[in-house]
Amino acid sequence: MPDTAPPPPDFASARNRRQRARAAGMDPNYWYAVGRSSDLRRGQVLATRFWGQDIAVFRGDDGRVRAVEDRCAHRHIKLSKGEVVGCKLVCPYHGWEHDGDGNVKIPHELFGRPEPKLRIQSLPVKERYGLIFIFPGDRALATVRDVPTIPELEGDDPWPHAIVQFDCEGHFSMLLENVSDFTHGFLHRKYQPFYGQDLLRVESYDDRVEVEYATKVAAGRLQNAFVRRLPTDRNRMLACYDYPYHWSNTDDRIKHFLFTLPRDERSNRHIFIFYLRPDGMKLPGVPGRLPRPVLRAMMAFARRFTLEPLLGQDVWVLGHEQVGWDRHHDKPAPELSPVVKAFQDLTIRKWQAYLDTKARSEAAAMRPRGRPAAGPCAEAPS
Repeated sequence: MPDTAPPPPDFASARNRRQRARAAGMDPNYWYAVGRSSDLRRGQVLATRFWGQDIAVFRGDDGRVRAVEDRCAHRHIKLSKGEVVGCKLVCPYHGWEHDGDGNVKIPHELFGRPEPKLRIQSLPVKERYGLIFIFPGDRALATVRDVPTIPELEGDDPWPHAIVQFDCEGHFSMLLENVSDFTHGFLHRKYQPFYGQDLLRVESYDDRVEVEYATKVAAGRLQNAFVRRLPTDRNRMLACYDYPYHWSNTDDRIKHFLFTLPRDERSNRHIFIFYLRPDGMKLPGVPGRLPRPVLRAMMAFARRFTLEPLLGQDVWVLGHEQVGWDRHHDKPAPELSPVVKAFQDLTIRKWQAYLDTKARSEAAAMRPRGRPAAGPCAEAPS
């Protein structure tokens, strides 16, 4: 018989923690990485999405990156199907030109009419750490909140690092739970990215959850051959869901940062930056710190032969988790890990706070001007 299960509940009608976490969105009032800077050259355009909103990101002839909603102001053709001319994004249909602020120029006959003032939405853009970031929320907040700082990747002697980017089926919360839930080590038994899963603490704050494990990171045979171990290593990992980002720190030597782009309810782009102390890498038989070109080559090797296939296992299993969720969202799903529960609570809390703020703003916008909202101390009309 065909599977006739009803679709998963939306956020308002969800009945339990897991259902609410899987129906939650992400607050748009943060900076979100959409791709690698090196993948967007001058004159190129990138089609991306944030929670169902189509966005076109393009690099002009001046080298600057711009972002606008992915629709022409005329017939709403996707601008990402067009081309970059100078510093404008041109629609492939009638050639209407859109600049980085969303202003529109009509290049053809106007039939005696004045050119209308047209504009589409534009988004703030930044480039940092080899990535392109957009701010899909309230533009006023883009100057208040910044791209997270990663000191180890700045200055004259940045740590060697590798960027791993992949697109993944499954609600964004599934991967955020995955990266700090070490009970799934069985999935990665071939690569053994960590050894040991003793959970030492889980602590929740307003916008973050901190998790500490006793674990040996990069424990696989291939990885272990190139990671320099010290007698002072404590094999302690601090992992943090620092909403909406995720990062980890193992003995101040092995670290990662994760940027998640929720494209819609069931698909995402995830971008990891893995970085190690320059003196934390070794070659068998070679003493001392390795030259920077060698470190870069080693990180590139690790990305291709360890990190990408390792994370590919997560991509595979999360796609299947999404299928299972679609079909069996109403079935019991016992959750033993306090880490997963804490992560889900933060996802739910932040989405509810965003919805509440949005509702208040919309209600205020609908009130007649000059007429204050009634409150508990307001006098009744006589």
